[in-house]
Formats: sequence, C-alpha cells, structure tokens
Amino acid sequence: MASPPPALDGVCKLRPAPASGSDVFAGVAAEYAALADEYGPRNVLVLKRHPAGLEPLIDALADADRERADGGPRSPRVESLPEHASKTIEEFDPTLDRLEYEERIELISLVIDGASRAVPAYLERAADHESFARDVGQLLLEATRQRLRLDELAVEDPHDCLAFLYAMNDRFHAELDDRGYVERADVVPRAVDLLERNADGLRTRVTASVDAVLAVEFEEYRRLDRRYLAALTGDADLVCLGERHASVERTRVEPGRVAAIAAEAGLEIEPLDAGAERDADETPPHRAITRFLATGEPPTRAAAPEDGDGQTGVNPTGRARRIRTETAREQVRAVATEIQSLRDRHGWAADEFAVAVPRIERVPETRRRLREAGVPTATVGTPSLAEDPAVNELYAVVTLQCERARDGDALAPAEPDASARDSSDPRTASLNRLRARVPDFSPALLAETDGSSVRRSLERWVRRTDLKGRIAREEDWIDAREQYAGLRRVLEIARFVEETDLVGPDWQGLRRMLRRTIQYDAPYVHAVETRPPAGGVTVCAVDDLKYDSRTAVFLLDLIDETYPGEQFLTQLFPTAWLREMPAYPAVTAPSLEDVADTFETADADIGDPFETYHAQRARRRLALGSRAAERALYVCSYERGSGGLRRTYDESRYLKLLESTPGLALEDVDAAADAAIHGETNALEALLDQPRGELERVLREASTGGEADLGETEALFEEIAVVLADGDVDDELAEAVRSQFEFAAGEVVRRD
Repeated sequence: MASPPPALDGVCKLRPAPASGSDVFAGVAAEYAALADEYGPRNVLVLKRHPAGLEPLIDALADADRERADGGPRSPRVESLPEHASKTIEEFDPTLDRLEYEERIELISLVIDGASRAVPAYLERAADHESFARDVGQLLLEATRQRLRLDELAVEDPHDCLAFLYAMNDRFHAELDDRGYVERADVVPRAVDLLERNADGLRTRVTASVDAVLAVEFEEYRRLDRRYLAALTGDADLVCLGERHASVERTRVEPGRVAAIAAEAGLEIEPLDAGAERDADETPPHRAITRFLATGEPPTRAAAPEDGDGQTGVNPTGRARRIRTETAREQVRAVATEIQSLRDRHGWAADEFAVAVPRIERVPETRRRLREAGVPTATVGTPSLAEDPAVNELYAVVTLQCERARDGDALAPAEPDASARDSSDPRTASLNRLRARVPDFSPALLAETDGSSVRRSLERWVRRTDLKGRIAREEDWIDAREQYAGLRRVLEIARFVEETDLVGPDWQGLRRMLRRTIQYDAPYVHAVETRPPAGGVTVCAVDDLKYDSRTAVFLLDLIDETYPGEQFLTQLFPTAWLREMPAYPAVTAPSLEDVADTFETADADIGDPFETYHAQRARRRLALGSRAAERALYVCSYERGSGGLRRTYDESRYLKLLESTPGLALEDVDAAADAAIHGETNALEALLDQPRGELERVLREASTGGEADLGETEALFEEIAVVLADGDVDDELAEAVRSQFEFAAGEVVRRD
C-alpha cells in the first residue's frame, strides 16, 4: 500500500544547475541569514538530507552568524534529517536503544537461521559468494528506509527471493520491537509515524521552538523524508533549497525532476539566479564541463585570435586535466606525483586536495598507496575489521581463551607442539600472531588476564600488554586513530555479549559474534571523517563530495566499467531479473517517459530504459564530483585487461564525450616514467632505479649493434657518487644504491 503523498506549505528555491561548492554555501548562508533576522537564529532549524558534507555547511552558516551578530555569539541549528529524526524518537522514548551494526548482523542472522519459510534455491547458491551478506544487508536496509513490508507491497506476486527476504525483514523488526531496539534505517519511518500521530504530544514538543525550517539539499528528499518535513513544519515557515539536475540518491528509488516533485508536494517554485559571474581568474576552468555533464548544455565557445594564416579559431571554455596510466596502481602513483607537484608550485596545503573513488570500498587501498608514495592523507573512518591489526590481536586472544575454557591445559605444551600443527589451525595461527605482536608473550599471560567478565578480561589484556601504547608508538597517527576505533568496537561487542540473550555471555559467545561481524563487515561502513584536525589529502567516495569544496579534485577510475558501469543497483540478482522485480526497493522498470523526465542529458533515442536511467545517474555523479573542485579538476583512468595479453584504454564513455564536444578540452598530464619527479619518496625510488636502468640501456645498445654514449653514463654515475658522498644521505639509502650497482653487474647478493 503506497504511502499518501506529503503536503508541504512553503517555497522551493531551485538553482538552474549544480554550482560550485562555495557558491552553494554562499546561497544557503544568504537564505539562512534572512530567516535568522526574521525569526532569530535559535528559532531557525536547518535540515540537510545527508550527513555527508554537514561540517562545511555548519562552518559556512557559523561564519554568516558571526558576520551578522550584534551581541553575543550566534550558532546555527544545523542537523542532518536522520540525526534530527533520531532525536525526535529519543524525545518520545528515551529508553529505546539504537541497534548497532554488529548487533544487527547477529540478530538478523539468528532470524534467518530460525526461519520456517523455505529458502529459495537461488539464495542458497548465492550465499557462497563473498559479497552475499553485504548485498542482502543493503537490500534490507533500503526496504526498511522505504518501509516496504511484505503484506503491504503494491505488487501482488513478488519474486520468490524478494518475498523471502521481505518476510525475514518483517520478522527481524518484530524481534526489534520485542527487545526495545530501533534500527538506524528505521529511524525516519518511525519518526514520521510518531509525528503524524502526534503521539503523546510529541509533534507539539518538537516544534515548539521551530518558527522556520530551511530544508537544504531538497533534491535528495525522498517521499518519507518529505512526509517528515510536512509533519515538522505544519506551523512553521518552510523554505526548501535545491538544485536541478543534482539528485543522485533520490533518483535511485524515485524517478522525476526536483521541480515536479516539489510542485506535487504543494510547494511554490521559485527559480534562483545562477549568481553573479565571477572574474575570469576566479571561475573554475572546468565549470563548463560540470554543467555539460549535469545538464547536457553545450559550452559557449569564445573566439580565439587570428593565427598567422588569418584564421580565427575558438578557445575551449571548459578545461580539465587528464591522467592516463597502464594500471590502477600506476594511476594512484601518478596522482601522488601531481599532488606533490601542485604543492611545490602553488604552495597548496594537503587538505586542499580530494581524491574521489567510485565506491567507498576503494578508499582503504587508495589511501594506502597514496601514503606509500609520500602523500599525507586525512581520511579517518572505521575500515574493515578484518584489516585491523589491533582487532586481529584481540580476536586471537578470544580464540585462545576459548581453547583454555574447553581445556585449561590446552596451551601449556603449545611451545614444542605448535610446529607440528597446521599453520592454518586457529590455535596455532592465534599463538603465532600474539608472539609476533606482543613482547614477552606467553600462554601464562592469557591465564593472568582471564576473568568472569569477557569485557573486563579484554580490557585487562589491553592494559597488561600496553596495546594502546604499542599502537601509538608503532603506527602513524591516522592508522592509530583507526585502530583505536576498531578497539572500541570490539569492546562494545563484548559489552553487548554480556547484556544480550542472543549469544552466551562467555568467550564462545564473543568469538561467534566477533567472527560473524568480521566476516560480514565492509570497509568504512561507519562514519568517515574527512577533515580531521591534523589535515591531509581527503580520500573518499565521489558521492561524499557533493557538499564539499576543495582546491583540486582527482576523480579516479574513469573507465567504462565504472562510469557508468556494467551492473547497476546490486550484485545480488542478475540485471535481467531486476528488470522484472517491481517490488525491488529501487527504480527497476523506468518508462521512456521516466528517463526523459528525470534526465535532460538522456538522448531522444533511448535504448534500454533501465540501463539508460542508471547510466545517467553515473554521469550525474561525475558532475557533482567535478563541481567540488575550485581551481583544478583531474580525470584519471587506466588500461584494463580485455582477455589474453591484450590491454586497452577502456575510458569512460563520458570522458570520450567530453573530448569530442567542441568547447571542452582535456589536457594530458605527463605520467611517463621519465616525467618530472616530485616528492621525497619518488625521488628516492628514481635514484634507486637509475644504476640498473642505465647499465641495462648500455647493454641493449651493445646487443643490437648500436652505439651507447658512455660519457653520459659516466656523468650520471659521478652525480650519484657525489650524492652518496654527501654526509646528509642516510647510510641505509647509500647501501641500497651500491647494491643496485652490484645487482646490475650480475654480482652475487651479499649476505652479512
């Protein structure tokens, strides 16, 4: 049963196209200032749809408050809509507990294990795939956000797999209600229900201090979000701010343009001017590219001066720089080199850069490679537990405590017998891990830290082995912060094990829950902080840049396999199935009219509506990522294997479209091995490569009958010798360079 359409009373002000981040913030600040002057800053509530980009928005509004303050300090009330809905629920029932990610994994697994309904054969086979649990989890989260229940579906005969999963989701939420939990994905639906019923006068209390609401990022408000807004603003002035051609998340589940959505809800549409044109020096050189990707509007080309033959050409009005490499690894190395080059030339700080990847799962690897190349990174979040050394240490402790609980003497003879056991054996692997990480480890340490409480026992281990101190001494600050976060998660799981009846409050129960959490955990599923105090280059998913602004932005992995991609929405079901699944919680069967009404960039001759619809969403993601760049935009791609030994540049079709559009230009960055060297790490690697590379060049010339200029080789080696003779060169580096000469000469590797 479809939910009733929300009725909103107010005005919706729309920008004609995505503007730069600084322009967006300036526009929001101006609207906020007008409302704050009329109603007072504490009576104006600013709601942003998504938490991503909330901090820069708060900073922009706080600056507006400081500029206009005539008394004491004024601070804006700015919250994301999910955060405000969560506080609304807490206002109604402070005893409700929000279900944590780890708790959700355990509870839903128990619900599925105890299901009486037959599991469809397809799901049984799909369960063997690594991403199955995550894909199912994402589907159920989306169904919860949209409040899709099996007995209320508009579809009479849903697909067997969806029917099973929705039934499990309904049973899961029945369990939550019985236990007094609320799932994070269910916060907005539950808050909508409470406000619309004015349960125990909740709406009256929540809205008592709200005279005006400024709804930011309105193009992303879904149907339930709009219902929440309607319930919140019955007696308040409502101003919605949105951007045409900028919805990515809403259009995933709901077709249509923001103007039509706003008009249907009863809002008065008011177009916003694009804003005063900046000076030519201040206008981002890629502005026309952003606009073209978002709206399809071709750039206006400026006439160029006549050349020597009296011919007049045109100057491109939109420019971006392009990095193309052979591999994904070299792509990141080239990005690192360019960042170091820009910092050398312009003096830009590290936190003025952002590197955007297509999916959040790509963040850890990309960040690690940038740091290996000498680029400081600032992204702080909670990576996959399986990749966290501190978490793995605690899991080894839990495993061995389980062994001790079964047999108190199990670890006593472990020293002589461990080598005889298979290294993949959990006990052996755990012992080896602890011996490698913990100084002076012995099985006796496990007995000394064991107690009746698993949580206090782990805390005792942390103190006795100085785990936090070891992390601080051995890791960079960003890794240390992440490992501290992982440590807190494990201790929170231990606390939950002792308080719940889902598992036993012992080592076995903790190991079961921790193992399942590690297995199903995904990288950075939790909050990611991209502007920590110490600064550094931000590495994030491209969607997180929508409400952000950086001096330079690098968009990675612009290959056709990613933008637009080959598999939309989910890996759980084949695309052919998705087209026949109207009950799936996303747009799966768009009509030709839906495609044309939602995306102005869609061609008149639409092929497959499903693929076209979601390909246009991918194009829009690129547009929103590009607009975050204030000075420099880089589009980056790499070669992709296409069978056998053949490789090809399978660039994104949108890069090819930009390149072929008059008025737009992509300027190639030299990513070759002999390009200019920037950064200490690159310089050291180049120095190490030169002896062997130069000798190989001489040998190649000799073997093919060519002539090699030994004078150049001698001059190069003399320069290296001078560098090595300098007292400032590290002894290990000097020894490494000498070793390269010996390897190049074919000498046997020395063994000290």
